[in-house]
Amino acid sequence: MIRHDTIRHDTIRHDTMKHVRRDIKPRIFATVPDFIMKHIFFTMKYKLLLMLLAFPLNASGFDVSSFSDFSKEKKVMIANISGLSAITAWGVANWDYFSRSPSVKDEGWFADNTKEGGADKLGHFYLGYTLSHLLGSACKYWGYSDSKGALLGSLSSFAIMSWMEIGDSFSDYGFSHEDFIMNGIGAAAAYLIKTNPELSKKIDFRAEYTPAFDSIDFFTDYEHLKYLVALKLDGFESITQKYLRYLELHLGYYARGYSGQGDQERNIYVGLGINISRILKDASMDRLSILTSYIQIPYTCISIEKER
Repeated sequence: MIRHDTIRHDTIRHDTMKHVRRDIKPRIFATVPDFIMKHIFFTMKYKLLLMLLAFPLNASGFDVSSFSDFSKEKKVMIANISGLSAITAWGVANWDYFSRSPSVKDEGWFADNTKEGGADKLGHFYLGYTLSHLLGSACKYWGYSDSKGALLGSLSSFAIMSWMEIGDSFSDYGFSHEDFIMNGIGAAAAYLIKTNPELSKKIDFRAEYTPAFDSIDFFTDYEHLKYLVALKLDGFESITQKYLRYLELHLGYYARGYSGQGDQERNIYVGLGINISRILKDASMDRLSILTSYIQIPYTCISIEKER
């Protein structure tokens, strides 16, 4: 389950961890500023993360330096091992994986009384979708056909995201069937888009992030995330007017206030945006063009919003 580190109402994990860290800080460091101690804890945590990521590959006998010599099947296996290791390491470092016995929880969908107002459900869809395309593109690069690469990418993404839910079951969050379903829908949507070029020309699923630099876990920083689907006019042959082809229509959703920062609100919006991906492609900046097919640049859309 994708989540914010703070839990509404009864449990505020982040604040609790702050108190724990203050309690265990040795007296010799009593005069060291808190922001320095915070940096030290983050550094130690991510060194542990890197060690956990490296261990499965080293233990399995893979020499990563000769990765290009591996068969395409072995490359897919390594990619899945790396993904599962990354989820495990991040979960241990940030989400308290394996801190309790397994449990199942009913989280609900987009209702006002849910933990994140439904934003976490779209987060699962989006991560499953983008991870499918990332792994699918890698499979194609390693020698698989477009359709086989898309299928392997979606299956690998669903496996990795399902492992995340299993990890959640061993934490306070618990296994969520809603998240599990959204993982599957994201992977299926990725396969559908990837194997239908005409749809790919017309539709993008994106996330917009305007960071406040107060959270290290940007995957779950729902106070600053929006999720949207973009309908690109560039994909319609019937639209021949040059400048119209640089526009796109947006339908998006976001939630605010569920981390305890202000009033809770859930917002649906429609907007008119600029097709940044098309502009970058015209400028021969292909990699950035692909990136902006998945990431919406802030302040490039005029929108009308309705609070639910």
